[in-house]
Amino acid sequence: MFSWTPSRSRRGRTATAKEILWQAILLVAIACLVGGAIWNASRSLSQQGVASGFGFLAHTAGFDISQSLIPFRAVSTYGRAFLVGLLNTVGVTVIAIPLATVLGFIIGISRRSPNWLLSRVAAAYVEVFRNTPLLLQLLFWYNAVLAALPAKALESLHFGNLIYLNRRGLALPRPVFQDFGAAWLVVAAAVASLVCLTMHFSKIRRAKTGRSFPVFSANLLIIFGLPLAFYVTVILVTGRSPMQFDMPVMGRFSVDGGLQLLPEFVALLIGLVFYTASSIAEVVRSGLAAVPKGQYEAARAVHLPPGKIMRKVILPQAIRVIIPPLTNQYLNLLKNSSLAVAIGYPDLVQIFAGTVLNQTGQAVEIVFMTMAIYLAISLLTASGMNLYNHRITTVEN
Repeated sequence: MFSWTPSRSRRGRTATAKEILWQAILLVAIACLVGGAIWNASRSLSQQGVASGFGFLAHTAGFDISQSLIPFRAVSTYGRAFLVGLLNTVGVTVIAIPLATVLGFIIGISRRSPNWLLSRVAAAYVEVFRNTPLLLQLLFWYNAVLAALPAKALESLHFGNLIYLNRRGLALPRPVFQDFGAAWLVVAAAVASLVCLTMHFSKIRRAKTGRSFPVFSANLLIIFGLPLAFYVTVILVTGRSPMQFDMPVMGRFSVDGGLQLLPEFVALLIGLVFYTASSIAEVVRSGLAAVPKGQYEAARAVHLPPGKIMRKVILPQAIRVIIPPLTNQYLNLLKNSSLAVAIGYPDLVQIFAGTVLNQTGQAVEIVFMTMAIYLAISLLTASGMNLYNHRITTVEN
């Protein structure tokens, strides 16, 4: 008896058509739900007489911000206040991530140290800071440590005439680029380009000859040597310094000049660095433990010193295990920075989702913008780390 069955390609096309149909139905359902929620929210706001839309961003803010990376006054707009909060959040995050990474790697490697005292101290650090809520740590640094500093400027803790620390904050030398700001940007771009070229050259050389290239030493020479060469060249040619420093000066009632950092910023930075470093240390320890013991033994057999074993043999293999959970710690640091509102640091949440929301009452737009910013920064960070992880991962055939 003759029977007909569809070919495999036709069955595949039928299955694909069904999948596309179900996905289209799901997208339409999601769009209807989101559209309905937006329509209901708009109708409820209009019935209550609450304005909607993003026109409020052009209105005058009417309040001051204690610390901002860009000029801000009471006559500035809510949009500029949003930008100030965003820059303050990004600024503390960008500073905290490398500090927490360096400290975390030091603590994590110390936990694997054969020195009993060093490994126990590192373990105690991890257990104390990782198992204590970050909010309590921020309150401790702000209310217990910084509040105990001298209140008078003349009694400030100081390191020479460069750094002053008191209850009002931290004063540091502030670089002033004068008329050479654009030239310094060109130098920075040249340094970044040369570093990338050096890494690319090292990769090609290793693939072709199997020989390594001193990337670390070469990059250090580029990072410090090129700006120094530019600095000396400008002085020799123009007779002027392309960069000067605005030094903090001890006044009668306060420390004037320099770069003034609020105590809230200092407490937030210390809290984020110490707390995140404890989690990074555990990530590093687990990554080192994932390297087979035979690698240690083989490196010792060829009489490599312990430092070179760690740099050349163990860390390059462990880093492939470390990067994925390390990305999570970076994202947690960014999101944990929103706890700055507890100690009064003017970050995005404190300024925009706090003061601006209270003044305008436009909760939907403000909360949506705040969440979108955190989501965008998190996705960019994760994408960069995933790209780096993809480049260092060994592809096994």
